[in-house]
Amino acid sequence: MGLCDGRVVLITGAGRGIGRAHALAFGAAGAKVVVNDLGASGSGEGSDQRPAEEVVDAIRAAGGEAVASFHDIADFDDAGRAVKLAIDTFGGLDVVVNNAGILRDRMFVSSSVDEWDAVMHVHLRGHYCVTRHACAFWRAESKAGRTPDARIINTSSGAGLLGSVGQSAYAAAKGGIASLTLVQAAELGRYGITANAIAPAARTRMTEGPFAEMMKKPDDGFDAWAPENVSPLVVWLGSSASSSVSGQIFEIQGGKLNVQSGYRPGASVDKGARFTPEELSDVVAQLLADAPDNLRPYGA
Repeated sequence: MGLCDGRVVLITGAGRGIGRAHALAFGAAGAKVVVNDLGASGSGEGSDQRPAEEVVDAIRAAGGEAVASFHDIADFDDAGRAVKLAIDTFGGLDVVVNNAGILRDRMFVSSSVDEWDAVMHVHLRGHYCVTRHACAFWRAESKAGRTPDARIINTSSGAGLLGSVGQSAYAAAKGGIASLTLVQAAELGRYGITANAIAPAARTRMTEGPFAEMMKKPDDGFDAWAPENVSPLVVWLGSSASSSVSGQIFEIQGGKLNVQSGYRPGASVDKGARFTPEELSDVVAQLLADAPDNLRPYGA
């Protein structure tokens, strides 16, 4: 018996890298997998159906069930067709793993509005479109008396949690995804839906360029940067075993796993009256002295 036997999982960006590892891991755990991938480049250009088809073939060769989806998950109507494919092919949908993403790295002052929009389109809009259609299905099921055991698994990033030099658009999008996850968890629990996010660190085509030396595969021993290390957490989050966990953001790299504590009020002062601009220099200096230092953005 697999941890996800019979569960239907839709994974975006599942043709390569971490998404591919997720799809294979869900297949091995008994899930029926919709492998969604346009086959675009790491910066979002072009298309190629072969990556998704190859993952489907690998799952089927191992005895699992899978179907390829070439839908554009950032197009609202096409995202709906991806969700419909899952329902029509496998009789339902239990899990959405929002994994697809692109990079257009640039120092902020050199970035273009087109690069900004492209990153937001795939990451934030892509997370919205697929999940919005899935939630419409799950809410209808709940109202019909068939309460789902549904999962949303979003993909944030350490860049979104801390910031990353040269990645203003990517970091902003990933930070937005973290906040989106918190709202989804708060709003959707009544329908039998949980929402969590991961912030993975692994060797993929998006990271192997700038971090090639750090992330290179070792000659022997544990490969801490292998994308397959991330997928056990995602499979668990997609299973019934995670039903009590929602609104959490997990960082994972190799065998390291932590849960983020999120924004919390820190040092504070209450004057009991309106501040004047002149006195705030001393007030803020004392607040910062009393507060723990922030972690520095990547690359700073």
